[in-house]
Amino acid sequence: MIFLIVALAAFAAGFINAVAGGGSFLTFPALLAAGLPPIDANASSTVALFPGQIATGYAARDGLAAASADRRINVRALAVISLVGGFIGGMLLLVTPQAVFSRIVPWLILFATAVFAGGNFVRVGGKGFRLNQTGIFAVQGLVSVYGGYFGGGVGILMLAALTLFGLRDIWLMNSVKILLAVLMNTAAVITFIAAGLVHWPWTIIVAIGAIAGGYTGLHAARRVPARIVKGFVVLVGLVLTIYFFLKPA
Repeated sequence: MIFLIVALAAFAAGFINAVAGGGSFLTFPALLAAGLPPIDANASSTVALFPGQIATGYAARDGLAAASADRRINVRALAVISLVGGFIGGMLLLVTPQAVFSRIVPWLILFATAVFAGGNFVRVGGKGFRLNQTGIFAVQGLVSVYGGYFGGGVGILMLAALTLFGLRDIWLMNSVKILLAVLMNTAAVITFIAAGLVHWPWTIIVAIGAIAGGYTGLHAARRVPARIVKGFVVLVGLVLTIYFFLKPA
């Protein structure tokens, strides 16, 4: 039974990561239910979802090409920031108690969901808050550290930041998000494997399910109207927020 739960959670996580982000909030509890210690479950979840992120990133290469050609956003600079931030976050996880980030997770997701919803569904005047080039770099740096540290909901945080930066094309935003998530997790994955935190049998099961879910979600995101995809992002954020506010510490 636990095998089926973990496999289904992995597929759903891959789907959500491709469409909105936040898939680790499914695999992390599933691995806890399988008996893994919290830190090991977090590390194993990150490593397991990594191949799926690479696969969806490859499938989204046309969106990445469009983002690279868009002069509004410096994808290369964001990529470097994500790689460095992911390494810092991964190192912090090795020396910081799990209780610290578990307390702030629901507040982070609630804030990010509100920002994303406001930027896409609420019409604001020209004087509304926006991130400039320096601002998006700084925010991505913080998000990358968080992504390497825990990573739950990091996709929603990146979509929120890109929304504040002024982007509205959900496919372009998703493509950038997938690339940056891959890079920030590269350093974290190496750190977790070297530290011996990965439980490989469960990790492999989650990885296979997440790859299948990622491809399904990516193609769904391209065919479903943008407003529905954005609504799904908000729904995921609200569900994750409620779950972690109610979850015992």
